[in-house]
Amino acid sequence: MEWLHHIFQKSPEAALFLSLAVGYAFGKIKFGKFQFGGVAGSLIAAVIISQVGVQIDNGVKSIMFALFIYAVGYESGPQFFNSLNRTALREIAMAVFMALAGLVTVLIVARLFGLDKGLAAGLAAGGMTQSAIIGTAGDAIAQLGLSPEETKRLQGNVAVGYAVTYIFGSFGAIVVCVNILEKFMGKDLRTASLEVEAKLSGGAPKLGPGQSAALPPLVGRIFRMEHLGGQTVRQVEGTGADNFTIERLRRGTEVVDPTPDYVLQNGDEILVVGRRDSVVDLASRIGTELPESGSLSFVMHSRKAVFTRKGMNHKTIAEVREAVDRDLRHGLYIQRITRADQPLPVLPSTVIEHGDVITFYGSDRDTLRAVKAAGYPLADDGKTDFVYMGLGVLVGLLVGMLVAHVGGIPLTLGSGGGALLSGLLFGWARSKHQMVGAMPSEASALLRDFGLASFVAIVGLNTGLQAVETIKTSGVMIFVAGVIVTVVPLLLTMLFGRFVLRYDNAAVLAGALSGSRSANPAFGEILGKSGSSVPTVPFAVTYAMANVLLTLLGPLIIGLS
Repeated sequence: MEWLHHIFQKSPEAALFLSLAVGYAFGKIKFGKFQFGGVAGSLIAAVIISQVGVQIDNGVKSIMFALFIYAVGYESGPQFFNSLNRTALREIAMAVFMALAGLVTVLIVARLFGLDKGLAAGLAAGGMTQSAIIGTAGDAIAQLGLSPEETKRLQGNVAVGYAVTYIFGSFGAIVVCVNILEKFMGKDLRTASLEVEAKLSGGAPKLGPGQSAALPPLVGRIFRMEHLGGQTVRQVEGTGADNFTIERLRRGTEVVDPTPDYVLQNGDEILVVGRRDSVVDLASRIGTELPESGSLSFVMHSRKAVFTRKGMNHKTIAEVREAVDRDLRHGLYIQRITRADQPLPVLPSTVIEHGDVITFYGSDRDTLRAVKAAGYPLADDGKTDFVYMGLGVLVGLLVGMLVAHVGGIPLTLGSGGGALLSGLLFGWARSKHQMVGAMPSEASALLRDFGLASFVAIVGLNTGLQAVETIKTSGVMIFVAGVIVTVVPLLLTMLFGRFVLRYDNAAVLAGALSGSRSANPAFGEILGKSGSSVPTVPFAVTYAMANVLLTLLGPLIIGLS
């Protein structure tokens, strides 16, 4: 191994990228339904590679963590601030209770098992699968004024605790949020989701990836007018309660794009676009349906808008519809709504919030009008605004340098907390003013994933030798402590959600519970078993809150343990 040590001495960055490559390859391997994932895999790979002897500059580690934590805040910012309202009090309470339950559990377990500050923070990071705690706890340890050797030892123990407990942290969340919760609620997630959908929309089917409806909800049909001649376009469309529009007609050899006051005649051939059930029903009221006609062909458009309309935040689709003038909504249909890149059910009772992305379907002029009325067109050129991003990270690092002395104790957010706060604010501001600050979800995901995996890998490379010795002496004890930290807060929060917050639907409770633990693997399993987007709404709020609250457990555990 001397040759490998020689390579890493000359090029320590080679050890970093080797850790990432090996770690992500290992993280893809499935053990039953469980996978380590790239982050945990990179940490394990880095610890193994570190045994040949390698050190990477801590400045690189700080940069990687700042990029990661800023991206987390940037993604969560819109939902974090939008969730701070009365309509989401249950979800806020759920996330706060989870964070407090986790904090108290970690402190008690650390006291019972005699763990130091570093291992206690590592328990929280791995047992609650909140990898960002590694960074915030490391920052807090650096502020304690300890010797460099002791600081390095404690920071290394954070990574050790994380590595030992992360496996069950992911697996245990799936078991509690899916298996135990279903038995506790007495109903499987699929049935519970169907009940919500049936209540809200008569049980309309929800589509998964790669699926499309055999009977699409929005269709176009051509009819020959036989019964309603003499009425205006507005009058005929009014019979469909805004569920269809007449986009084009042919009278003899003339093709017309009619205005609302255009008078129709029997014998006109009209192109109708709208919701399928209303359009199909027109044959009995308007006349005979005709095959496709080239001269009546019409191109429809889908356009995305970021919803920021004043006075409409936290309103249901039905309430927005009633408040908007009929001429403004003419010819428009909502095709899709997403929040934090998660689809929402397009139902009359769905609450839309500022920052949601709405996809409108209709003619070119109608969709342009809708996007302007709803808020801002979504910039979709795939380019990142590096001016905005650079300023955001800079502001975070500067805020992290501020120190407040309370009772002689220095308190600071550190670079991690500062970057998180800056990311939240800059992400929220971007959601309100989409013309600046573009960061495609793919770019944000790259910053988040690469930043975190690199940070964790560097921690593993720099502290791996020490980690192996600690695992040899107390690995089983740490694992048992991690099981407690994983299971107890989840069970307590589930009981709190059911009996105090009165969640009475298994799918909704599962979404809120997994989000309050920011348990992405568990949420993925919930979506798979429910076959529905119903759990997404409570998950979006609690997940945004949890990303902030759980990340802040790092310095709290260091200060209180």
